[in-house]
Amino acid sequence: MDTEKCAALLCALEEGPLARAAEKLGYTPSGISRMVAALEEELGFPLLHRSRGGVLATGECEALLPALRQMAYQAECCRQTAAALRGLEQGSITVGANYHFYSRQMAHLMARFRERHPGIVFQTIEGTSTTLAAALREHRADLCVISRRDGSHQWLPLRRDPMMVMLSPAHPLAAAEAVPIHLLETESYIEIFPGRETDNSRILAENDIHPGDRFAGVEDNFSAMAMVEAGLGISLVNGLIAGTLTGDVVFRPLDPPQYVEIGIATPPTETMSPAARRFLAFVRENIKG
Repeated sequence: MDTEKCAALLCALEEGPLARAAEKLGYTPSGISRMVAALEEELGFPLLHRSRGGVLATGECEALLPALRQMAYQAECCRQTAAALRGLEQGSITVGANYHFYSRQMAHLMARFRERHPGIVFQTIEGTSTTLAAALREHRADLCVISRRDGSHQWLPLRRDPMMVMLSPAHPLAAAEAVPIHLLETESYIEIFPGRETDNSRILAENDIHPGDRFAGVEDNFSAMAMVEAGLGISLVNGLIAGTLTGDVVFRPLDPPQYVEIGIATPPTETMSPAARRFLAFVRENIKG
């Protein structure tokens, strides 16, 4: 099976419209379409549902995705190793970071690394720690700064980060040194990224806390801050995130204190591409916890 066709299919699924995938890979849209059609003919069934809005994986394609990603990843590792044997430094590294504090650091580290190794191309992805951990498993990312998740990835701890309650200065609990965690069940609670596993949802689950009926859901920390400012409720954020929110809100730790461990997750060293291994060594030397 042609791994270039596998990579084209995976890019089409990530980008949506075939034209966007073609632009990213340097092909024409018809070229991408022919590669996918050839792969479908080889396998004996359709791989994509096509529409004006883009493409989606068929059920058969979903079942094949882990194997296709593994093939494309191994082909990239082989290409990078061959380039190194020829005395060249080439490759692509995908980096994810769930926290703005580390996103900025990683951007500067990527720029410094590119100065030394101009043949390396970087890509970035975003998401919660849980989605980024999944990206590592599926070979869609090479290195991610996340809070700790179970899995076979390597782990380099960076910091122990406290969970903080975000309140309006006028809220009665703003005068307290810490907020008893059980009060999250009775206060109007603003959930960030509702329905997804986050540090917030994991802390609530670990402590068997179930916010009451009076809660709202928002899709980012700044929207949560706006609602807290307006007196619509309280919310829960990481200490690192609290440091980036500068609105008219205050932050108090939980009682008892709750922490998450933040670090760098990568695939096992022996499965990493040569470029990713070199970048990880550079990050280990230069990142600030």
